[in-house]
Amino acid sequence: MSGFTYAEVGATRHEPLPPGYRHLHYRTELGREDFAAAAAAILTFRMHRATGARIRASADRAAPGVRLTVGLGPLVVPCEVVWTADGPDLAGFGYGTLPGHQARGEESFTVERDEQGRVWFAVTAFSAPARLPMRLGGPVAVRFQHLYARICGRALRRLCARSRTVDT
Repeated sequence: MSGFTYAEVGATRHEPLPPGYRHLHYRTELGREDFAAAAAAILTFRMHRATGARIRASADRAAPGVRLTVGLGPLVVPCEVVWTADGPDLAGFGYGTLPGHQARGEESFTVERDEQGRVWFAVTAFSAPARLPMRLGGPVAVRFQHLYARICGRALRRLCARSRTVDT
């Protein structure tokens, strides 16, 4: 895989995350019946769009090699999907940064059903500043990444609740 701005492509799929980066681990429970709706919202980028992010993707569904740009406010950052999961108890994807991104690293968005039937949403990331605005942003940039993970969780919870309302 070429074009990525970091060497550890695919590393959000398994622990431990690579050293030398800031790490993000965010996890929140969605409920017991939301797995299919949550998986579809993540894999089709609906969750990201529900946060207000502008998503332009080379395909309608996450798959390795799909390129996308994520626009938040004045920032537009290029990424590429490096792995996906679409199973009965785990679904989601990880994307890596491409040249022009403010950071270098990888971020994953997954939904998982545990042994008790509870459904969890998780964001896992490792990143380091790649461009001057993020270097200057320092702690503010880190706080924004954590905030965005929580915003994704809330957006996914809303999408799942809407799905339950429509299905009943």
